Amino acid sequence: MKFQPVIGLEVHVQLKTDSKIFCGCSTRFGAEPNSQTCPVCLGMPGALPVLNKKVVEFAVKAGLATNCSISHHSIFARKNYFYPDLPKGYQISQFEDPICREGWLDIQINGEEKRIGITRIHMEEDAGKLVHNDVSGLGEGSGVDLNRACTPLLEVVSEPDLRSSDEAVSYLKQLHQIVTWLNICDGNMEEGSFRCDANVSVMPIGSDTLGTRAEIKNVNSFRFVKQAIEYEIQRQIDLIEDGGTVVQETRLFDPNSGTTRSMRGKEEAHDYRYFPDPDLVPLVIDDEWVERARGELPELPEHKRQRFIAEFGASEYDAEVLTASRGLSEYFEEAVAFHQNAKAVSNWIMGEVTRALNDSGKEIDQCPVTPRLLGELLKLIDGGTISGKIAKTVFDEMWRSGREPKDIVEEQGLVQVSDSGAIEAIIDGIMAANQGQVEEYRGGKEKVFGFFVGQVMKASKGKANPALVNELLLNKLKG
Repeated sequence: MKFQPVIGLEVHVQLKTDSKIFCGCSTRFGAEPNSQTCPVCLGMPGALPVLNKKVVEFAVKAGLATNCSISHHSIFARKNYFYPDLPKGYQISQFEDPICREGWLDIQINGEEKRIGITRIHMEEDAGKLVHNDVSGLGEGSGVDLNRACTPLLEVVSEPDLRSSDEAVSYLKQLHQIVTWLNICDGNMEEGSFRCDANVSVMPIGSDTLGTRAEIKNVNSFRFVKQAIEYEIQRQIDLIEDGGTVVQETRLFDPNSGTTRSMRGKEEAHDYRYFPDPDLVPLVIDDEWVERARGELPELPEHKRQRFIAEFGASEYDAEVLTASRGLSEYFEEAVAFHQNAKAVSNWIMGEVTRALNDSGKEIDQCPVTPRLLGELLKLIDGGTISGKIAKTVFDEMWRSGREPKDIVEEQGLVQVSDSGAIEAIIDGIMAANQGQVEEYRGGKEKVFGFFVGQVMKASKGKANPALVNELLLNKLKG
């Protein structure tokens, strides 16, 4: 029997606010355990939550960017369950009336577009976390850090439209790009700012009846999501083919073994005993608020990709790379404003700029070579002042010092040699010293031409005009 995987994702997006969703405590990551807490996020009796307006603004923007309908009336609910890191014994979330509904994202799989539905986006608070082993120097054990309790989250719930691990990863990457592009989430998966629960089931191909699903909890890397889904698909198929039955449960992924293991029985909605939170009034959002948020949205990645192709003649690949982040796309457009050769700009950004960023561990907004400086450097190349090879040396010095490229070129004597007489003299000397290679070329071994080009560039310390070198060499070698 052949099986078809069915996958739905629940993504938790930690919002980039300074304070928590229902209190004024800081959301700063890495603080001393339990140092960013108050009676509200500790769940003290009588402490009342107050909704953070910025969380609502971010939720509306996320909904608009993912083609959702924004609810004009939404309600917060209490989701009751006991975890050691959930101090109130319930989580404030949204259930029947979420803030965003019925959206979608289009993903690319093997060159084809597929639409993935988004059931809902709702706001909720995070729980704390357990810290195991050495607890505050007291020896082995477990402690509870409640700094993260009440941190604002959006939960983005997809329809079960995904049919492979590759589709799931493509969807996650696009959603990750959108929330970081909007600057509502820092996207740091290692710190848990963007994490995923994957619901996986299998059904016989051709069937309309969904299989029993297992939920893989809190996976925080694209690679691990792919591994976890693939393992779970095969586990369920093997179980069914051996005559067993898949049970509905929550499972954890172990990245060391690449396997999932049972954590607990999967709860249904009624198990959580949802009811409206009596301490929070219904949230009312009018049309003016929605339109104001829409007007504040930046140009989104897909629109910018298509514009780069149409306006700058970028290839599909180049446009994809240049819109990998909002900062990179803005850097490209600013550089093109200073140097109109868009292809040269994109080549340098995807080459030297990206290399230097990766080597230094910097982000594009920390790049010491500003868009204007890059444009000035490319003008020197196009004007024949320096060669492309010398430009890389100049770029490295610009990266180190932030200085103007023309000043570096003048100070270090890097101006390109375009004097045909001087270059001919170098060529004559090299040909005289390499008569054997000259005869090989004239005998039909044209690959030797590259040897002579290399020798001329070496003798000129990279300053000779490459186009002129090729022209003069060709004439002289042909005799």
